[in-house]
Amino acid sequence: MVKILTAVMVDGLDALEAAATEALAQGITSADVVLNILARSRSAPVVPSIATPDHLRLTIEPIADAGRYDRLLPIRKAA
Repeated sequence: MVKILTAVMVDGLDALEAAATEALAQGITSADVVLNILARSRSAPVVPSIATPDHLRLTIEPIADAGRYDRLLPIRKAA
């Protein structure tokens, strides 16, 4: 019960009511399920984007060429 009351302070009464309504619609009456629904309804934290300085930007895009790696392998002669 204490978890649910704490969720009111974090998520708000409207969000808790909506989560409880969703849980009841599914036929589940567990506080853990309501808290799980609340956690899933929160939006994902926004990751701040870091601007790449101009001097670190690629001027030539890399090309995928597996043959270059094959040339680095030692040559083995058939026995």
